[in-house]
Amino acid sequence: MTEDEIRAELRTALSGLGAGPGAAADSRMGAGSDDVEGPREYLRSLAPGGWVVPSWPAEFGGRGASPAAAAQIRVSLAEFPGRDLYPFMVGLYLVGPSLLVHGSQDQKNRWLRPIVDGSAIWCQMFSEPSAGSDLANVATRARRDASGWRLTGQKVWTSRAGYATWGMCLARTDPEVPKHQGLTMFAVKMDAPGVIVRPLRQMNGDHHFSEVFLEDAGVSDVDRMPGDGRSAGPGGTQAGPPAWLAELAATGALADDVLRDRAMRVYVSECVADLTQARAAANAEAGRAPGPEGSGQKLRAGAVFRQRAELIKDAGGLAGLLSTTSGHIEFLTAPSMSIRGGTDEIQRTIIGERILGLEREPNLDQDKPWSQTRSGS
Repeated sequence: MTEDEIRAELRTALSGLGAGPGAAADSRMGAGSDDVEGPREYLRSLAPGGWVVPSWPAEFGGRGASPAAAAQIRVSLAEFPGRDLYPFMVGLYLVGPSLLVHGSQDQKNRWLRPIVDGSAIWCQMFSEPSAGSDLANVATRARRDASGWRLTGQKVWTSRAGYATWGMCLARTDPEVPKHQGLTMFAVKMDAPGVIVRPLRQMNGDHHFSEVFLEDAGVSDVDRMPGDGRSAGPGGTQAGPPAWLAELAATGALADDVLRDRAMRVYVSECVADLTQARAAANAEAGRAPGPEGSGQKLRAGAVFRQRAELIKDAGGLAGLLSTTSGHIEFLTAPSMSIRGGTDEIQRTIIGERILGLEREPNLDQDKPWSQTRSGS
């Protein structure tokens, strides 16, 4: 298809949303209230054409597009107003790619299309009170029984858990092998008996993430999931200036030389981060496995979020101290960016060891059973 043909089909698909050429919605990374129905309507409109996941096979909701064609579709899609797809990102960019590579035919048939059209939301149940950055230390146990598996344990900082349909849950199936082994992924129905979700209140007022208790929760063996998912995230490039920059220009804040210089630095960093993400997405679509460069992208994205939030607050002058001013939620959310999804310290360790070739940190429990080395036991 030509670029004009792609744009024409996208314009038709999005016509019910009142969409025309313009800047795509900025993601707030779950800050503020999670708008689920807006992005769900957006996904539902694009699902028949496979536009959101163009490289996926057509039978599972994509278009079977080549990496080059998929990249062109992302660029064209960015020319239209979008929605913040944050509530759906685990399904679209982690669960879906993992299933395409490793999932059974039954799992693909059951789970992929509901991810594409937004009818199912997934959350990621990895972190625990004693297993955050040291994820291999998870203590949630899964034991076999006649009906499948029984899961018992606690997860914490589980984003989207309060409204998710499914949870991608990491559990320990064999405690007598080293901690990086004996781990299995399960798909847990979030409204199943024995699954208790308790929202956690953040300093910005959100109840965005939760602690989840698994009390002998039953999981069928057909819901035991594959691992080694390839998560590249959305890879579009921005069409025109982002909304935050346009707003600063409209208020006259950019007339200040210092603020204008800061704004341009943030904007350039955003563009670099966006292009890096697009390259990672293209690598994934071409079948190349993700590497440690993702840690650099994580550091850059977190830094840009914080810099942008601080800039918008400063641009408001004294009024920026008020909770009613633009960017307040993002400002209070910014400190979490150095923790969520893997701390900055862990990312720098990965870069140092795997990219710069520095000496690895001592690892005394690598070859010992988890049951003997678990912290505190």
